[in-house]
Amino acid sequence: MNRIRLLPEHVANQIAAGEVVERPASVVKELVENALDAGARRISVEIQAGGRSLIRVTDDGSGMSRDDALLCLERHATSKIQKAEDLSSITTMGFRGEAIPSIASVSRMMLTTREATSDEGAQIIIHGGKILEVKAAGCAPGSVMEVRQLFFNLPARRKFLRTEETERAHVQHYLTLAALAHPQVGFTFTQDGRIVWQLPPVNEDRSPDGLIHALRERMRSIYGGNTRLLPVEFQAQLDTPRQIEDELAEAAAAPVNVWGLIGAPGVSRATREEQHLFVNRRPVENRGLNYALLEGYHTALMKGRYPVCCLFIEIHPSAVDVNIHPSKREVKFHQEQAVRRVVAQAVRQALLGFHGAAESAPSTSLFRPLVDRRRPPNTGLAPAIEPTLGLPPSAPHPTAPTSPDSKSNSSTSPSAVPTASAVPLLPPQSLVSQKPEIPSTVPLRLPLEPRAGAEFAVPEVPATGPVPLLRVPLRIIGVVGKLYVVLESDRGLVLVDQHAAHERILFEQMMKRMETNDAPSQRLLLPETVELSPRDAQFLREQLPFLTRLGVGLSEFGERTFLLDALPPFIKLPRGRQFILELVDELKAAGEGINSWRLGEHTITKTVCRHAVKANDPLSGPELENLIEDLRRCEMPYTCPHGRPTIIEMNFRELEKKFGRSQ
Repeated sequence: MNRIRLLPEHVANQIAAGEVVERPASVVKELVENALDAGARRISVEIQAGGRSLIRVTDDGSGMSRDDALLCLERHATSKIQKAEDLSSITTMGFRGEAIPSIASVSRMMLTTREATSDEGAQIIIHGGKILEVKAAGCAPGSVMEVRQLFFNLPARRKFLRTEETERAHVQHYLTLAALAHPQVGFTFTQDGRIVWQLPPVNEDRSPDGLIHALRERMRSIYGGNTRLLPVEFQAQLDTPRQIEDELAEAAAAPVNVWGLIGAPGVSRATREEQHLFVNRRPVENRGLNYALLEGYHTALMKGRYPVCCLFIEIHPSAVDVNIHPSKREVKFHQEQAVRRVVAQAVRQALLGFHGAAESAPSTSLFRPLVDRRRPPNTGLAPAIEPTLGLPPSAPHPTAPTSPDSKSNSSTSPSAVPTASAVPLLPPQSLVSQKPEIPSTVPLRLPLEPRAGAEFAVPEVPATGPVPLLRVPLRIIGVVGKLYVVLESDRGLVLVDQHAAHERILFEQMMKRMETNDAPSQRLLLPETVELSPRDAQFLREQLPFLTRLGVGLSEFGERTFLLDALPPFIKLPRGRQFILELVDELKAAGEGINSWRLGEHTITKTVCRHAVKANDPLSGPELENLIEDLRRCEMPYTCPHGRPTIIEMNFRELEKKFGRSQ
């Protein structure tokens, strides 16, 4: 007797179901994807007991005829593809033809469907993969898929389901992703007879601004509008290697579009739960894209924090493979490094653009006259400090921190107020500010008390997105705790961490010197040889030009040996070989072509931290002005190189709420 036998069809279907149907959320995913492929404009999902007892998905899509409804219950029966070549260019959410027969084999399912051109619909009842009844039915155009008692014939699988609340959370998570990916589709989610949320369809204009607007409206409906999000609009061409140019000629000609919303500097989470990535509107998991996000944020994130984003990558279907996982959760790119580079550039450009528009402003100083919405004119407010650095005499000036003794002299004339000693911001070789000489002492004038009864007007925050703090006029009020600079804007209160701000300034200036081949290099007294493995040697050989521009003197000294004879002066390591190995590991971890300039940044970050002004270092008024002006000129001024915030704002709405002045 033969030991190898053909499995019965229902057993084969149950085995396939184990790959496709993992939990109730998997059923919802497959049925909703079918509804989206059918062109549905409204989708309703109803579950009971976390999806164990009932899952009902109703859509207004194209529907099916009686024959198609019967045929869709057969394995590998699909309308999405027709030949093997179609697998290389998938444009639909589903394509295998396994979902419906797999679900039907492990549940009690009822399918009701009707085409818009048909007078009557069809209803099919299936229990455990066996068709029990087929009959005509009256129903609206579209389809209703009703799945009851999931895994009723597989007790072992049913036993491994989690609690009802956990399974409900998985279902809602997928529906959230589907709703974000398709704002033009209305979604209704009902649990145990109670509507959890009902999302109306958003009119989606296909222009970049229209897509961003539709996504923002959908995110506001799901999450609320409290998170500060920045729009991303980026388009680039992939660098196609010559050896695959003929195979992917069409894909190489099509640009890659990256669009969506990302968290503003300072917005992050401890996990990746609010990090949503889509490839051609399909929610995916891809480690390369996760690394690209971190690379794009780079110093705008603290260690251990993750970006908040809803990012879409539109790429030619032939350049991405979605047929590598049964549930289609993972994708593989034909040019992984190129896609990572494009995503990192898109995120970086959005973050730089958040502040970069300030450079186009005609004014050279942000210490301009403020429209003081809190006080009526002529309050007797005296200027805070004497005009310096070319500021017009009529402009109000920031107030330098005052000494404790000044309180006892507040009743005297302004000229009798003691002067504050200026402490140099950095030694002359620092790169803080290239401004005129700052006097050693600056005469101070204390502002008079504002008139009683002055009203505080609350400025409206633009609905188009957050306005960068450093784009608005600021007035220095003083320093709290010899660390936090207090400023006033026409929107409220602003605080600056002087140490973090100075770190950012020094960091960017040192990096710009490296980018312009001006990185300092110091010869070693005794050159050191570094021997590497063949793979590391080949990898390092390709990076020699970048290392030279970083100030690292490294040359080939054999097939697998390199000679190290120079290092940047800010690198103090007893063993040069250890330094080279760490550089190789860092570059490999970041990805080729993405992080070449980040090889020595951790050392630079530690160096500028030591040289930046510290807490308890008193700064005079002009020095504070220089600090804010230099921070404004930075590319990423809102975080220090470690990712900590340099500047925060408390607007009038928040202030009035804390003082109980708002309802």
